[in-house]
Amino acid sequence: MSIRPPLVILAGAVLVSVGAYAVAQQSAEGFVEPLEEQAGTAIAEAGGGKVTARFTNPIGSPTRHPLLTGGEGLPEATRARVARAVAAIPGVGGIAWSDGTARAESSAPTYEPLHCQEDVDGLLRSRSVRFEEGSSAMQPASRMLLDEVAEALRPCLGAIISITGHTDESGPEPGNLALSMERARAVREALVRRGIPRDGLRAKGVGSSEPVEGLAPGDPANRRIEFAVIRTEPLTPTPVDTPGAR
Repeated sequence: MSIRPPLVILAGAVLVSVGAYAVAQQSAEGFVEPLEEQAGTAIAEAGGGKVTARFTNPIGSPTRHPLLTGGEGLPEATRARVARAVAAIPGVGGIAWSDGTARAESSAPTYEPLHCQEDVDGLLRSRSVRFEEGSSAMQPASRMLLDEVAEALRPCLGAIISITGHTDESGPEPGNLALSMERARAVREALVRRGIPRDGLRAKGVGSSEPVEGLAPGDPANRRIEFAVIRTEPLTPTPVDTPGAR
């Protein structure tokens, strides 16, 4: 007795779904181990003692939202410090304690935006983020520079960071504006891939309207990216990330 075509299609779809789920699980599990290792180090440095961070949800699936356990006897200030230390790890989402306390982002921010701004300015004093001519594709040396910029910006997580793209005056200004915006967005996405949260990044393009002081508007050195920490704002946990008080 032959199998009807619809049943064959259904069976194939089930096999594909099962295979895709298995691959997704393997990929998801890959990020848990390094996050757990980094969390263990961060907890120890914050004085967390026997606190552990579990990066699995109640049904055992990997998650970026860890559950902290073992801190019941710690002072509240230490628990807050531990929660902030784990939350600062790139790639970590909302933090919760197993005994029902909220994460500690409501306390005073610990960011250092001015120091961060100075570090970024220092990196860009002798180098700049450069692109292929007439393109938003970054040159290889600029991708390496962005690795350093991302590290310099990391202490400012929670601040709003402005990314401004500039061009020289060659070509019509509408095109320059569009190109400068594309370059700023390319830098923003590159920083996101390096662990800087997207919600803290603001990209804008100003075309050739703001040349470097002392340079002619047509000088190629005006093709650049500038960064500015414009305000400090501690991350606010969502209702999902904030369980009720214990």
